[in-house]
Amino acid sequence: MYKSAVYTETSHDVKIVVKPTYVEDESDVITGKYVFVYFITIENLGSEPVKLLRRHWSIEDSAGETYEVNGDGVVGRQPVIQPGKSHNYNSYCVLKSMSGSMQGHYIMQKESGEQIQVSIPRFVLRSHLLN
Repeated sequence: MYKSAVYTETSHDVKIVVKPTYVEDESDVITGKYVFVYFITIENLGSEPVKLLRRHWSIEDSAGETYEVNGDGVVGRQPVIQPGKSHNYNSYCVLKSMSGSMQGHYIMQKESGEQIQVSIPRFVLRSHLLN
């Protein structure tokens, strides 16, 4: 696996850290399948619990194709993150080109019932073959 940079963004007292990785063993240059795994840490810096309700992703590859992904929770869960605590998960993305980017947001709900939109930083997906 090839590791790239770490991306961080904080909004509404929720810090998102993303670490994307190229997975060479699962990718196939001949068929144009490039697999990337990303590891996400969601840290609650606020004073009340937040529940992750939904996610939205905008994914773009270097060929100019854009994909939108929406869904409930993350990897089948809607975690509640207590103040000062974090939730970690990983997922993956398959592109048709050697590079691209992802960005998006989570819809979260505070204990008070207020819903907030938490930004996920734009991060680059890049095959080691481009280095």
